[in-house]
Amino acid sequence: MERDQLLREPKGGKMKDGPIRCILLSEFHVVAGSKISCQVPENFITKEIFDSIRTYIIPKPQLQRCILTINTLGHKVIGYPVRINHVRYQRNFFYFNLCFVFDSWSRTVQYEAVVKKLSEYLLMMEEEGSFLSNAENNSNISNLLACILRDLNQRQVATIVEGDTTIYLKIGRLKSDPPVVQDHQVPLLCRGFEDTDLDSWDLTTQQVLPFINGINHVARIAAEADVENQLVKSCIQNLVYYGVMQLLPLLKYSNVYMCTRELQKLTRDRSLADECRKYVQLQHAEKVDTTVRLPSLFNILQLYSQMTHGVTLRSLCQRLCPRDNNIDERKLVSFGLQHNLIRCINKYPIYTGSIPTPKHKLYTGLNSLDEICCKTGLSPSRIEQEIDMDSNVTVIWK
Repeated sequence: MERDQLLREPKGGKMKDGPIRCILLSEFHVVAGSKISCQVPENFITKEIFDSIRTYIIPKPQLQRCILTINTLGHKVIGYPVRINHVRYQRNFFYFNLCFVFDSWSRTVQYEAVVKKLSEYLLMMEEEGSFLSNAENNSNISNLLACILRDLNQRQVATIVEGDTTIYLKIGRLKSDPPVVQDHQVPLLCRGFEDTDLDSWDLTTQQVLPFINGINHVARIAAEADVENQLVKSCIQNLVYYGVMQLLPLLKYSNVYMCTRELQKLTRDRSLADECRKYVQLQHAEKVDTTVRLPSLFNILQLYSQMTHGVTLRSLCQRLCPRDNNIDERKLVSFGLQHNLIRCINKYPIYTGSIPTPKHKLYTGLNSLDEICCKTGLSPSRIEQEIDMDSNVTVIWK
């Protein structure tokens, strides 16, 4: 067991998603005490291991109807102990706990709702027809747990039909927390949500969405929508969490962009290339005339490949004239950022003098030029001019 566990355990001891190794049902016997009445697969949890954790499997009444997680001896066990009080039982009560067993390194928070829902379902079955306490149902319980184990591991969903009752179980997808939304960031609706009816959103989102166009930054959206800034940030953060929106850097012609390795996808993925050509075109055939052609992939790749350190978007446009090739440079940058084909290289000023002014206190090397612009209300050209004239300020590009 120890050798198998080491082979399965990820490097660095980090937690990651793992399969359900076992489902067991434990009950409190009036003579034998806590025991395993059923487990799938059989004998996965040995008597020695169970005896070491039995106090937590059938705990004191104060811990009933609570999710409990036990991590010991190479296993992580999630349970939801339940006590039923009724005169039909030998001591006027019946204890049971349905547990899911995982490897000790597994992330299990996404299974907690499933364990609770399944336990409540078994509680209902027990109250209606003594489904758990009747020994004649042991084979049915074993088959039921085997089906749940198989379906949840293979498809992350399971359907239970017992008599006239049907219950659906689904393992929720675990997402990381969304990033903190900054004033200078530009929200953009993801593909497929552009034409969503406003009536389907909450009131705050309805006020904010008309001003989200891939160009306006968060502070400007809050001002134009006449909505409190923090409320707009919370709204956008929520939409980012659910994959409805993504955040892009503020588009400025003084920005410097750099292509990434992902740019190779444009030459290998035909559908992505066609999508890019349609997205970045300056004139749309259905709006101008039917003879307008899509931009060539060669011209698009030429613009992307010329994006590097020291080359601003303004100088790139002056040299290659993308609009002469029916390419909107703003859409070109937006598409590249959305698909990670390019990245924005930001300026981070650092004040090295001894007596800083209130503005100099922002020059810590942690605040980008975009953040400083939003906080001070000054234009990038104005701040850049002041930085160039101040010998105590050093700029880092990263």
